[in-house]
Formats: sequence, structure tokens, C-alpha cells
Amino acid sequence: MTPSASGQTGAAGGPPRIMMLGDSITAGYGLPREQSLPVRLQAALETAGTPAQIVAAGVSGDTTAGGRSRLDWALADNPRAVIVALGGNDGLRAVPPADTYANLNDIMTRLKQRGMPVLLAGMLAPPNLGADYGREFRGTFERLHREHPEAVFYPFLLDGVAGEESLNQPDRIHPNPRGVEEVARRMLPSVQELLSKVQGG
Repeated sequence: MTPSASGQTGAAGGPPRIMMLGDSITAGYGLPREQSLPVRLQAALETAGTPAQIVAAGVSGDTTAGGRSRLDWALADNPRAVIVALGGNDGLRAVPPADTYANLNDIMTRLKQRGMPVLLAGMLAPPNLGADYGREFRGTFERLHREHPEAVFYPFLLDGVAGEESLNQPDRIHPNPRGVEEVARRMLPSVQELLSKVQGG
């Protein structure tokens, strides 16, 4: 069993387990483990009085296709809910938005069939790919939001952090520790909404 962000597997009756299915942002690329997004998000939840165990299921370089292929394996940790935070590498590789949609739709549909509440974290494409691709890519997540209204939607995972030099590592792609804290702070209300769906049954 994979440890949670706090390093504990959790006992029955403990805080609900939430899996974060993602890529290098979830995996904490370039950061000590204790400064990764799952760990800091778990800390923010605890501080806010809504504790949960965040299971880090991030693989650096993963695309939505990769997340789709490893979903069943990742669910062996038996989470109560899932944060889907994929898509950044699709944009970096200019994957056709139709493919990104198909992969994410399959992930969300399978989670729905299992009765698992979902938070979908959206992503934006790099501006160098052009306005048309950017609109279509963003529209992929908006379409998923419309078609899966039961899911919590957080429109942009890196909201307030992307493009901010002081909040990113030298590659200007991955958040630094300050950037991670900002992502966690901004995501907190949406993750609390996800938790309410778990606790409300």
C-alpha cells in the first residue's frame, strides 16, 4: 500500500484518503518530498480543520494517456475520492485536444462508475502553440465540466502561479516551494468541496 503524503497508510475511521492522479506537478519535480503539492495540500487541509490523506499518484512526464492506462493500478490504494490533475504534458507535446478529451473522459467515467467523487483540475496550453490550439485545449476541460457536472471543477491547476517568475523553478514550468504553497492555498476550497462529497455520502 502506498503511503499518504503524511507518510501514513491510514487506519479505518481515519481521515478520508484522496488520490491525486497527476504528472510532475503532483510528483513534486525538483522539490524535496515535504514541499511537494500533495504534502502541502494535505497540510493546508489539516490547518483548515478538514483533514484528509492525500495519496500522491504523480508520474513525471505522464500524459492523460499514461494516467488512463495506470488508473486501475493506482486505485489499488483504495481512495475515497480522486483529484485528476493531468494534461500539462499533453499541451507541451501538442497532443490533439480530442485525444486529451477522450483520455480524461474515460478516466472520469470509470471513476463515476466506481462511485468516487472527482475533482478535475484544468490546464492551459503553452502560448507558443497558438491561439486556436489554446482555445481548443482549454475547451476540452470546459466540455468535461459540462458533461460531468457531478465533479468539482478547478479550471486551472497553476492559477496564480504560471508565468510568475518568483513562484517557479528556473525552468519556468514547475512551481518552487512558494509556488506550491500558492497552488495549495488556491485549490483548498475546491478540495474541501470534494471532501464534502465524500463525507456526505
